[in-house]
Amino acid sequence: MTDEKNNAVNEEVDLQNEEAAVELTEEEMADTVFAEEETSSGNVKLSEELFQEIESLKNKIEESENRYLRLQADFDNFRRRTRLDIEANEKYRAQKLISELLPAIDNFERALKMDAENEQTKSLLQGMDMVYRSLLDAMKNEGVEPIEAVGHEFNPHHHQAVMQAEDENFGSNIVVEEFQKGYILKDRVIRPSMVKVNQ
Repeated sequence: MTDEKNNAVNEEVDLQNEEAAVELTEEEMADTVFAEEETSSGNVKLSEELFQEIESLKNKIEESENRYLRLQADFDNFRRRTRLDIEANEKYRAQKLISELLPAIDNFERALKMDAENEQTKSLLQGMDMVYRSLLDAMKNEGVEPIEAVGHEFNPHHHQAVMQAEDENFGSNIVVEEFQKGYILKDRVIRPSMVKVNQ
């Protein structure tokens, strides 16, 4: 009888243990499913964060490329401007010297218009004429040319009108007299001609 009780008790304990094991297994399964759900939603959050970070990096790269292209364009413009400045300096390097020589040229021209009264004055004027022509040749070698005035149409870029005239021998807006010769260096006016213009 005691053995039967013991067996019955043992069977009941075994049954309770099996039920507990089954319950534990169900709880473990529920925990596992919940953990999987959490991991899945975590992956979704992680994917969104990665996507946003990738987009942010793409934007930064694009901004950097645009900045680089702008800097490159600015540098190219700077190089072009520098090259043009160097070319202009080389082209017009004699401008300052020529501007300072022009009053001396004017004085030579005035002196050469004098009438020679004797042989000594003639020889002096011939020497002055030689110096004057040497100066003009040196200026011509640098690209300096006198501006054509008398008989040409008035050009405000090349001529400075200081007087007006009414002369039937000339057409309207034609230069009739030159008071001071103008000069041009290559394509730049060093000094405009001072002129009288027909109305």
